[in-house]
This record gives sequence, structure tokens and C-alpha cells, in this order.
Amino acid sequence: METGLDAVTAEAPAPQVPQAPAQPGQPAAANAPKDITKLKVEKGCSRGLAGWLGQHRLSLAITSYQTGRIYLVGSDQKGRVSFFERIFERAMGVVGNAQRIYLGGLYQLWRFENVLRPNEVIHGQFDKCYVPRNAQTIGDLDIHELGIRKNGKVVFVNTKYSCLAELSQTHSFKAIWKPKFISKLAPEDRCHLNGLAMVDGEPKYVTAVCKSDSVDGWRDRRQDGGVVIDVQTDEIVCEGLSMPHSPRWHNGRLWVLNAG
Repeated sequence: METGLDAVTAEAPAPQVPQAPAQPGQPAAANAPKDITKLKVEKGCSRGLAGWLGQHRLSLAITSYQTGRIYLVGSDQKGRVSFFERIFERAMGVVGNAQRIYLGGLYQLWRFENVLRPNEVIHGQFDKCYVPRNAQTIGDLDIHELGIRKNGKVVFVNTKYSCLAELSQTHSFKAIWKPKFISKLAPEDRCHLNGLAMVDGEPKYVTAVCKSDSVDGWRDRRQDGGVVIDVQTDEIVCEGLSMPHSPRWHNGRLWVLNAG
């Protein structure tokens, strides 16, 4: 039975998959797999990752939108890193806790629930089993990062419409905030809003590639147009960045990844 569980030794080379030669008269790209379920994905990890995960008693949920996969990464009983993967087209933002995980995909926002009881295990060792229980169709919003508000509602970065949004029972989304330099909601990815930092259960900081208010206006300003915005005050707290993303609030400080 295929379970999707893989054990990976730290820094061990992944097996090589032979590539089929291109057919005469066809470019090599024509033979590349177009079905993401057939993509060959190599996985590896840094030395000490399994020990670090075990020491802190935690697992990681990460996504790869290029390959359309979500990975749950933990350590097994033999001290090795284990990868569990499932395919979701354009898997992007992911957020959750010990009981529930939310995942943003190409057209839907998914909710997974842990179905195991306390002290119950699966496959003889894993203490959580997340099963998809709901997928709400939101359309192609280029959804990026997610957060869970203190009232339990999910908030997500709606990159295509340059706003923060919540789920709606009747529409693709309900806009709850947009940068003050965005003049209207339109499916034009005007500033490439992307990252979200939650503080005390509420959206607090977001990142954008620039302050553009035109269609795809961020694309020629990626080098130094990036900004961090305080959602609650609309103040730009940092600028001059290069494609900033993934802001996080930790121990009273704001951490931001800067691509430049």
C-alpha cells in the first residue's frame, strides 16, 4: 500500500531518475511532464534536522507551488526525518495548529482535521492524521499567506485583488482591508501583496513588492520598491526592500525575509 511516507537520511543524495531523450524534431521541453502527479521530486535535509524536530517535539507543514505539493515533515522512531506529501494544485499558504490545518490552492481553500484521538497513533508511530474535510471554491485569487483570527475565521492574502480577505458564503471572498494606495479592488495584482504576520490573533503586518496602483505595476519595481505595512494603522513601517515576504512576529520583534 502506498502511504506517501518517506524516510530521508540527512544530506543523503536522492536517487537519480533517468531522463528520456528528446524525440527527433521536438524540443526537449516537449517531453517534460505536464501532469504534476508525474513530477519527480527530490527531497533532502540538513544534518541535525531530525534531532531538532525531536528535541522540540514539533513537525512542519510546508508547500511547494511549483510542484503542487504539501509536505508534513517530522521525525520517526529511528531518528530519521520523515516526509509525508500530498498533491494540491498550486499549493501556497498554509496555517494551522495541532488539530486543524488550512491550505490555499489554485481555486480552493482547504480545511484538514486531525481525526486521531489523544494517545492514538497511525502506522505505529504518527500521532496526527490530517484529513481533508472541506474545500471552499474561491476562484483564482493567487492566494498567498493565511492566518487564523482569534474569532476562528481564516484571513488570507488575496494577491490578485491586492487585499486581505475572508471567506464568503455567497461570493469568492469578502475583502476586509486593502492598502490605502490601492484605489479599487480589481483582479490586476497591482502591488503583489503577499505576506501576512498575525499578532494576538489579528492581522498586523503585510508585505508588498511595491506601492503600485496599476495593473502588474510591481514587476518593474522589484529591486527596491518593497514595503512592510501596518494593517491596523495603514502606516508603511519599512520600505526600499527587494520583494519582501513572509513577515513573522516573534518575541516582540518583526522578522521579514528580503529577497535582495
